[in-house]
Amino acid sequence: MSTSSTTHLVLIPSYNPGGKVFETVRAARREWQPVWVVVDGSTDGTAAALTAMAREDPGLEVIVLPRNRGKGAAVRTGLERALRRGFTHALVMDCDGQHPAELIGQFMRASGEEPRAMILGEPLFDASAPALRVQGRRISNWWANLETLWAGIHDSLFGFRVYPIGPLLAVMRSSLGMRRFDFDVEAAVRLSWRGVPARNLPAPVRYFSRAEGGVSHFNYGRDNALLTWMHLRLFAGFLLRLPLLAVRRLRHD
Repeated sequence: MSTSSTTHLVLIPSYNPGGKVFETVRAARREWQPVWVVVDGSTDGTAAALTAMAREDPGLEVIVLPRNRGKGAAVRTGLERALRRGFTHALVMDCDGQHPAELIGQFMRASGEEPRAMILGEPLFDASAPALRVQGRRISNWWANLETLWAGIHDSLFGFRVYPIGPLLAVMRSSLGMRRFDFDVEAAVRLSWRGVPARNLPAPVRYFSRAEGGVSHFNYGRDNALLTWMHLRLFAGFLLRLPLLAVRRLRHD
């Protein structure tokens, strides 16, 4: 039986995910209530099927956006509604089955024990992980750690996380970015700048092949360019905040 909460919800952004989204939602619902899915302008028919699932399941809510605006924008839509409903924290996870739904409860408990913190998944890769992506994320991780003076972000890109909703919305409202693939990195860095501590928990990640129903919208050229531009903006912000971050780091050490 799933755990029910009035403060913590599971939030799943979804864009043309294929059949894996239904497995993901069912797995999340076995662990938690409520689960919200934000359909980000999908054109593959999953919006109607997910909406039908929600009609049969009071623990599931589906928000359908009329056009695709990006992962970060979809997450923000869900967070704004969640805040109005009185929720304080959201576990964000991908819709493609890569993230471990069985760890939802563990991550939520960690958040309940330290509600000020962001609970970050630290991915444990298996043989299914593309070597190029594993190597490439090390570059983003290095930059994110520099931009926060090594404040404890073990992985900047892994999207299985519990966020405090109020602080996250505050940084999203004040940022021109965080709308697409840049959301995960920038959320962790900017929350760290606000003094939100990072807590890391290990979490296995599985990459599914096309034959297994896996769907990836990652574009190496476009998304790496987006990450590069994002880190340039973050580095400029880091330089402005460097004295404050240095004092904070010295106090913690």
